[in-house]
Amino acid sequence: MPVVHVVGSLNADQLLELTDCPEAGETVLASDVRLSAGGKGGNQAVAAARAGAEVVMVGAVGDDAHGRLVRAELDGSGVDARRVRTVEGAPTGTAIVLLDGAGENRIVVSPGANSRLTVADVESGLRDLGEGDVLLLQLEIPSEVVVHAAHLGKRRGARVVLNAAPAPERADCLGAGLDHLVVNRGEMCTVAQLLGLADELPPAEPARAATGLDALPALVARVADSLACTVVCTAGADGAYVCGGAHGATAVHIPAVPVTATDTTAAGDTYAGYLAADLAAGQRQPATALARASAAAALTVTRPGAMDSIPRADELPAAFRP
Repeated sequence: MPVVHVVGSLNADQLLELTDCPEAGETVLASDVRLSAGGKGGNQAVAAARAGAEVVMVGAVGDDAHGRLVRAELDGSGVDARRVRTVEGAPTGTAIVLLDGAGENRIVVSPGANSRLTVADVESGLRDLGEGDVLLLQLEIPSEVVVHAAHLGKRRGARVVLNAAPAPERADCLGAGLDHLVVNRGEMCTVAQLLGLADELPPAEPARAATGLDALPALVARVADSLACTVVCTAGADGAYVCGGAHGATAVHIPAVPVTATDTTAAGDTYAGYLAADLAAGQRQPATALARASAAAALTVTRPGAMDSIPRADELPAAFRP
């Protein structure tokens, strides 16, 4: 069966729970810090593995306790972490996660060893990437590494999936022959602006696309047409929109699975990892794959933490199991 190859970030997440996030100059008390393995790349690799895929992780950690924590979590989840490089003299990436009383998070990331990931690491780590495999990328590592990996994946005949998160600052990573682009509402607005599409909409619509649903289907369709790829835009409790790259195609709405969120950390990563796993398994029906990804993400937000909150496929409601 095709393999999911993930090139991306690996972090140690330090989670603090508090009632309200502080304003400028304000000090608030929080819970004891909770440490867990995370990083967008690592989270997505674990999600794909727990969804049932064979997964290879390409990334970098420091020679420290946090790096060992991350490796142990990857190994325990069945991810092949032999292509994760240990960078001497650099700390493992760290994310400080502030979780408020509504279950929403604010995250500050120090890249650490992630910023030392190189094109050479990609060349070596993806040496077994082949036709039909899935290459899953995000933007918590240097953009030149992402672009190189995407081009390499395309040359090898892999299906290239980019989760454009954090929101891209330049358009170069969007022009690498993507097969699937996965974004949230805010990232969709940024992508549209980078592609020069926001100017085609009435002035108020790009801002509304980041916060509401009225302009979102049209924006998803425009981006899909421009990039000639399938675009998936998640909208939290409002579900997601998906549109193929065919000219004139319209966006299809995928409803969310209703839950009460307690911690949204890793929800988007779970979604992307499950989607990649279904693509590797040969799932050609976007609605089916995205419904399962949505169910997995919904379960994730009911649990605290990053990697440790991501469900296995057998934990999903029966209707969403393979």
